[in-house]
Amino acid sequence: MTKADAKERIQKLRKEIEHHRTQYHVFDQQTISDAALDSLKHELYALEREYPDLITPDSPTQRIGGKPLPKFEKVKHTHPMLSMEDVFTPEEFNAWHARIAKLLERDAFELFCMVKLDGLAIELVYRGGLLETASTRGDGMIGEDITQNVRTIQAIPLRIDEEKEVIVRGEIYFPVKAFEKLNAQLKKAGEAEFVNPRNAAAGAVRQLDPAITASRPLSFFAWDLQTDLGQKTHADEWKILQNLGFPVNPEAGVASSVSEVRAFWDKMQKRREKLNYWIDGTVVRVNDNRQFEDLGIVGKTPRGLVAWKFAAEEATTVIEAVEWFVGRTGALTPVAIVKPTFVAGTTVQHASLHNMDEIERLDVHVGDTIILYKAGDIIPKVKEVLKNLRPKGAKEIHAPIECPVCGSAVARRENEVAIYCTNKRCFAQDQANILHAARSFGIDGLGPATVGLLLDNKVVQRAPDLFRLKESDLLELERFAEVSSQKLVEELQAHKEIALDHFLVALGIRHVGGETAAVLAREFGTLEAIMKASVEELAEVEGVGEVVGASIAEFFSEKHNLELVEDYKNVGIKVLGVKPKAKGKFTGQTFVLTGTLEKMSREVAKTKIQSHGGDVSETVSKKTSYVVVGESPGSKLDKAKKLGVPTLTEAEFLRIL
Repeated sequence: MTKADAKERIQKLRKEIEHHRTQYHVFDQQTISDAALDSLKHELYALEREYPDLITPDSPTQRIGGKPLPKFEKVKHTHPMLSMEDVFTPEEFNAWHARIAKLLERDAFELFCMVKLDGLAIELVYRGGLLETASTRGDGMIGEDITQNVRTIQAIPLRIDEEKEVIVRGEIYFPVKAFEKLNAQLKKAGEAEFVNPRNAAAGAVRQLDPAITASRPLSFFAWDLQTDLGQKTHADEWKILQNLGFPVNPEAGVASSVSEVRAFWDKMQKRREKLNYWIDGTVVRVNDNRQFEDLGIVGKTPRGLVAWKFAAEEATTVIEAVEWFVGRTGALTPVAIVKPTFVAGTTVQHASLHNMDEIERLDVHVGDTIILYKAGDIIPKVKEVLKNLRPKGAKEIHAPIECPVCGSAVARRENEVAIYCTNKRCFAQDQANILHAARSFGIDGLGPATVGLLLDNKVVQRAPDLFRLKESDLLELERFAEVSSQKLVEELQAHKEIALDHFLVALGIRHVGGETAAVLAREFGTLEAIMKASVEELAEVEGVGEVVGASIAEFFSEKHNLELVEDYKNVGIKVLGVKPKAKGKFTGQTFVLTGTLEKMSREVAKTKIQSHGGDVSETVSKKTSYVVVGESPGSKLDKAKKLGVPTLTEAEFLRIL
């Protein structure tokens, strides 16, 4: 990126960040997730660090918070309430640690680790032992006077045993359990619920009537002592704060190395869901106060302090290109190639765009800045386009007119949004089908590159050929040695028995996934029975229906699919049938489970229903016998009410059992 490009990008980032900050802090409207906003700020911070002469006083990196609201009196902080540098990856934290080590001229130094609370930062001023002023961070220099409201929070002492002026900083937060209880009350009363505990805490503190604040069970953790009371380290400060009567967070401690900090970060990321307060990272500070002061300040940020944020499920990045991939059904899927970004614990370079309808809905162009989201192991997806950051020359995305793999024409099937390759023998489909089958059989030693190699060399043509492989076939191929050849052949031969439902999935029947395959296996018992079933017989099975039933019947009516099944038998594949369903009190009945059950997991409940002859479906229909409702049920309960399907509480369900 040239300096001119960086200047243009910086200006756009500043404008975008300020827009979202104004919406949130002035109008109390959150127009972008915290994770996405953090990602934009982090990019701006990195660019300004690379081009420091482009930093201006009005940059979002040079301010700490929003302007105080006019309905509160203003309070000037004795010492600025500074912000922290954010880091998101181990590499960024290591770079920060290396800079500090260089400045301190020592490799080893103590670090104080504490959780980064996701609440409302405040400053408390005590004079003569009495709480005199409480104020918000505001813009870092001037905050809002919230003394009357803060006096209602039981965790904050009104008097301390110290006559000199004492300045304490910390975080007001809304305990999660109390927050959930409040939202339940608001919902019952038909009032608007709060989005999250942080918003609820900020809203409660910013009430003109202290009685409203008093009605909310807010709490407080102190994390900084501004006054010199003899402390030499930050760990000393926490002991003094506790002795003065301030609660400090128990999840804290001293670390002497990067690995110990990483262990603390890992531990807190795993524990965060079990805590009764929100945290979004770990704050790491040089423990020795003299060293901390000597390190000084860069811009509005102390050098000796850093916030190592948890892996966010959202981040911003830039689309650099779009490629189209062909799946096992022949469907072409657009995938965005993005500027590498760290999200949900991994570095991401690809994101799904689903199909052309989604591209048009998002109005996404190559060159756009986008918000990515990723939950768990799910492939990252494009959530939103930040159109204000669109550069000149951004390119529209068009659907391909031919398959990117085999060059055949593409077409859109009736009533579907996906585009398909019309060549049923497309190499990409063959490769995807073989990989899909191998995973269904539980074979781990095959990846896309290996399957591609086998297809290129005509060693295999479709999945059953895998079980014909001999070591001599593989030794002739590049990358295969004697040991690896023997290992793969042995693994393939060890997986020649397969459960009926897994085999159905391996066949790649359209619309048949694991859940549907399991239902079919329990209902019919054998592969032969499923192959002979009519569309009507298949459609009558709960959880299958007409569309899926027609797809199954069509699959087994086609000659090449029957040859595929026969080929599996010829190579010695044994499909294990399922015993007929048990007869019992639930025979002929279908249950749907929704919400969290207290006495047993939903999987255990499912097993118990099946052991008594019943079926369990994922969808509610007119054929559903009962919907078992646990805590926090989803849309299935609404659908049951709409269709008039009987519901059971967990207690009622257990009584029937």
